[in-house]
Amino acid sequence: QVQLVESGGGLVQVGGSLRLSCAASGTIFSINTMGWYRQAPGKQRELVAVITNGGTTNYADSVKGRFTISRDNAKKTVYLQMNSLKPEDTAVYYCNIKFPVLERNYWGQGTQVTVSS
Repeated sequence: QVQLVESGGGLVQVGGSLRLSCAASGTIFSINTMGWYRQAPGKQRELVAVITNGGTTNYADSVKGRFTISRDNAKKTVYLQMNSLKPEDTAVYYCNIKFPVLERNYWGQGTQVTVSS
């Protein structure tokens, strides 16, 4: 079993910054992709950014240039540095880990990010 614990959400003003963290525990296979997704009220969950165990990244167009995803494999932790935040970034942010070989993925409980104008 895998557990994901997120932290770092909160309330921030437009143009501000936040850093999300997600620590994984349990049986973590070395080949994996960790990432962040978000869901705003009334909308579907969408990809924000993902990073493979090798460091390859992928970002949603809406966050390119503003958000940076990184990971510490030794700590089994993924981070999301969010800069120049906009009201449309307001959502619950969910951490995710995928094991492509096993075709399994797991979700964190979510952390609220609110950007006020």
